[in-house]
Amino acid sequence: MRSADTNTDHSSKIVGTVWGLLVLNTLGSAGAKTIIPLPRSLIQMVTMGALVAAFALALAVNLRLRIRASAFVFLLTLLLVPSVISSANLESGFGALFRCARLALFVGTLWLLSRWWDGSLTFVRHHIRMYFVVLGSVAAGAVISPGAAMPELYGGRLVGALWPLTPPQIGQYAAVIIGLTVLLVLGRRTDKAGAAVVIVPSLVLLALTHTRTATLGLFIGLALAIGSLIMTSAAARRFFAWAVLCATVAAVVFASALQAWFLRGQSQENFSNLTGRAKVWDALLAAPRTTSEQLFGMGLGDKSFGGLPIDNSWLAVYHEQGMTGVALVAAIIIVLGGVALLRPPSLSRACAIFLISYCAIASYTEAGLGDASPYLLHLAVAASLLAAPAAATPLSTPDVPRRRVPRWARRSEVI
Repeated sequence: MRSADTNTDHSSKIVGTVWGLLVLNTLGSAGAKTIIPLPRSLIQMVTMGALVAAFALALAVNLRLRIRASAFVFLLTLLLVPSVISSANLESGFGALFRCARLALFVGTLWLLSRWWDGSLTFVRHHIRMYFVVLGSVAAGAVISPGAAMPELYGGRLVGALWPLTPPQIGQYAAVIIGLTVLLVLGRRTDKAGAAVVIVPSLVLLALTHTRTATLGLFIGLALAIGSLIMTSAAARRFFAWAVLCATVAAVVFASALQAWFLRGQSQENFSNLTGRAKVWDALLAAPRTTSEQLFGMGLGDKSFGGLPIDNSWLAVYHEQGMTGVALVAAIIIVLGGVALLRPPSLSRACAIFLISYCAIASYTEAGLGDASPYLLHLAVAASLLAAPAAATPLSTPDVPRRRVPRWARRSEVI
């Protein structure tokens, strides 16, 4: 029994390491100027090396290739088909084929990790820990060099001064771990002191990024997730009531300050066209395309059109993977959302609803649903939460009964 528990703990640590490497891979290589200049080639080498290492570790801990059926990962695998077909034309250069190989490794790693998707909160905790470390590096950069962390180039918004992270990235990471931690507190799966250590600094960083999409995604996602718990959780009902009261008071007392923060000093015209995004979207949709390009896209690229970022997941997928890719990405969101709605009320279901709704909201002004990205990692966590419970036994040992953990011990587990 002791040997089985030791092997289980060892496998859990490796799985956590693999998840951390996937997070590192999806941080990207483009962003603000860092305190110590980092060549983009070096950053790409680190991120790609992290993905290769993640795949190797996942394979090492799952040598028997035990996987679980997952509609999410299956649809991602199908997404490789239009990606390869369009990239093989080399219209986007050899970089498109490289991105296809990266996506294939990413999806392969998720298949290997699906062995541990059992509806538990394991990957939620991995997710919170890894992104909290990333936010820790952002906070450290702000302390070391406030000028570099909030440059005029980004309008004084918080960026990564140690690793090149943009304000929307930081806002996304902060919003996601805030939402998940709040849900863990409501489900009594972590103590309030430990949760405050995560939530308070993350809220400060989110405010400093002035990221509207992340803020709206956080509030709307939490409202939907907590709403799914209201009928079965008194804590969720109390939190929802206090949240509505506080939001009402804040809207009345701090209306002008909130409006100024939301507008970020932009003109009404600039705000109405989504900071210039609408012009790029109109040009992308108006561009002539062949039937093949409409079906399969132009090949995996850097999510830009005419040298400008697309900043919309659906249009980015349409541009790079065509209508086939759009249909597959839509199927991913619909399948995950449908399964979440069919599950009985639970904390795992609430966390999944939060992640799915956040990604759906962010997809309007952020790209990433069609390629290896943090958004696919968020959805992967949702898929792990919606998986049917299964007995998880170590791969290197025969089936043995798992040690029973008292309910009070499970509830007091720290993040």
